[in-house]
Amino acid sequence: MNNEKKAEQQRVDNVIQEIDRQINATAAEYETARQERSSVEKNYVQNARINTFEVDDQMETNAEVQQQKQLVAKNVTTEQILKQQLTKLTLLKDSPYFGRIDIIDPGETTPESLYIGTASLNDETGDFLIYDWRAPISAIFYNGNLGQVKYETPMGTQETELVKKRQFTITGGQIKHMFDTNDTVGDAMLQAVLGEHSDEYMKNIVATIQQEQNDIIRDTSHDLLLVQGVAGSGKTSAILQRIAFLLYHSDSQLAADQIVLFSPNLLFSHYISEVLPSLGEKNMRQTTLAAFFSNRFQGLFVENLFDRYERLPKASKADIENMQIKENHAFIDQVLQYIETLAPDEMQFSDLSLGSKVIFSADHIRTIYQKLPQAMTAKDKFLATQNKLIKELSHLLNQLAKSSQMQDRLDLLSEEEYHELMGSKRRNHFQSLDQEALYMGKKLARKYYAPIYDGIFNGFFFDVYAQYSLFLAQYLPMSQEAFDQRLEYHQLFLEDCAPILFMRDLLTGGGQNRGIKHLFIDEMQDYPESCLLYLKHAFPKAKLTLLGDSEQAIFNPLEEPKSLLLRLEKNLQAKNARIIELNTSYRSTKQITDFMKAMLPNENNIKSFTRNGPKPRVLFAKDAQVLDQTITDALLHNDTVALITKDLAQAKALADSLANFKPNLLNDQDTAVPKGLCILPIYLAKGLEFDAVIVAQVTNANYPPEDVGILYTICSRAMHDLTLICPEELPQIMQKISPALYEFKAILQKE
Repeated sequence: MNNEKKAEQQRVDNVIQEIDRQINATAAEYETARQERSSVEKNYVQNARINTFEVDDQMETNAEVQQQKQLVAKNVTTEQILKQQLTKLTLLKDSPYFGRIDIIDPGETTPESLYIGTASLNDETGDFLIYDWRAPISAIFYNGNLGQVKYETPMGTQETELVKKRQFTITGGQIKHMFDTNDTVGDAMLQAVLGEHSDEYMKNIVATIQQEQNDIIRDTSHDLLLVQGVAGSGKTSAILQRIAFLLYHSDSQLAADQIVLFSPNLLFSHYISEVLPSLGEKNMRQTTLAAFFSNRFQGLFVENLFDRYERLPKASKADIENMQIKENHAFIDQVLQYIETLAPDEMQFSDLSLGSKVIFSADHIRTIYQKLPQAMTAKDKFLATQNKLIKELSHLLNQLAKSSQMQDRLDLLSEEEYHELMGSKRRNHFQSLDQEALYMGKKLARKYYAPIYDGIFNGFFFDVYAQYSLFLAQYLPMSQEAFDQRLEYHQLFLEDCAPILFMRDLLTGGGQNRGIKHLFIDEMQDYPESCLLYLKHAFPKAKLTLLGDSEQAIFNPLEEPKSLLLRLEKNLQAKNARIIELNTSYRSTKQITDFMKAMLPNENNIKSFTRNGPKPRVLFAKDAQVLDQTITDALLHNDTVALITKDLAQAKALADSLANFKPNLLNDQDTAVPKGLCILPIYLAKGLEFDAVIVAQVTNANYPPEDVGILYTICSRAMHDLTLICPEELPQIMQKISPALYEFKAILQKE
């Protein structure tokens, strides 16, 4: 094996030499392109400054400017392509590849060796030195065992014989580990990766992709992909690799900004932000449900999932029942039915005013709407009303432009204001002073009445909140008063967001983004069903990939995985859906996984990966010094230690009592997880992982049986070390766990 390793190292050295050659050549091309772009931009600026008054000169100048503009765009594109190539080559230089497969195609007798890496690399003759992990042939590395294998290509299914599969760990151009395997990814390599400490950013997993993850990554034939993955199963990593795969195979047909990922929080968005760049791809668009709704309800404070979580323990039984009704798909069906039967005289309009002066009254707008043909759809009527109002505004502005009032205002303008209003025109452009005055009067009138035009264009004359209130009076009267009261304070509960947006979109014809081709929703088990339905409506051309874990439902009741997924498949009306389950947990040690899964009723559905570590510790103690010592010990051996609580109030109280540790108290506005001790509520820990996790106040009152999903999720954040502190008897959730699965220690309170 030593001779083989020497031969492999020699190949690595040769590949790196080729990478260096290409880096130097590409860097020289990049510098040339940068200088050419700079030169063209200077010419563009010079041509753009030319002022001419003759029509022929203007036409010639415009043609030159357009030509220069096209040259600038072309040079910028060239420069970007070369910069991307440099980035790819630089990434390859440190670790050119991680896998090798030897195959014998039908009719051949000599094996061909193919090397798999994060990107393709060709030599000067065009031969492949490295195959991109997303290439069709590379699927063999992830899916194939030795022997006859099949793989999909654009030309159809191909067959070959896999005679060798070799894995490498290459760092700094040196082979650290090398071994042959018949498995998808050998346990030795996977254990080495999983045994590392937590980092600020998630890493790509292309060297350790498992077969079930590979099925998710390479699926291109389903419009709805539902991924049920247990905690730590790598579902989020697989999804990010899936995005990279889609970008690679779609080429020019799909851009990164045509993909949207809904993350659980800003901390998670930051955590995953380096995965795609590490693969040489641009990041997709990222948002959270809170940011998405806040953007669509500008001017209102919109409750997010975290606020809702904190509100529910204090809510009345009636409020909770109303919330559950509104978040059900049946309530959305009622909204749709209401819209279909809504009479024109029931449409709720509002005045369009300029200061205290009403320009278009609600009654006038309603009259326009009611006069439209009954056969027109609601959205067509709304568009026709908009067009009518714009025509009326245009007529009004023409009248105002001629008025003495507007001409008097022109006389009050400063010289600077006058020229700003004149724009590109010059006074010698007009044939008379009256023509100039009329032109300037129109410009000034448009400036003053711009808010009215914006109001018409954006549909502000439709009062969707009044419309929704009337709907509630008819379908859910016990909720109307509470909704109206919150609206007075410019507040919206989360359960009202999707129904209101459905109502606004379907009555006005807006709200849909048809340019998005792929929509990814992480932690989908925490989303109200109504929100999932609305997101499908908001991105009608997008293929959906939903991923989550029903066992980690902290915002909604626990539900059996298949029940949850089948219900979503039905209610989202998916025509071509697929469900994939990931049941092996890789994040935590075997001891932590076995402990936390024992809390669940269906624990046998979760498989632990054979990475060993210390058993979780359960400390029976009331002394606060026990918590101090536990934190001190954890910080000695771990880079990231998280004290995760059930809610924000507990997190704040612990942060105050542990001020001597200078903890980082995280909130929903934080974007990064620092090293050291962090204190945070569970809903901010979704999707994150820490070297060590400590759970204080583990009592039956704090974690009753119905909160098993919350305690399970907290424990599942731990990679290497888990400690639970119980100040009284074990809570009911933990009483079913075998004592053999944890280390128990009773610590007497000091006298």
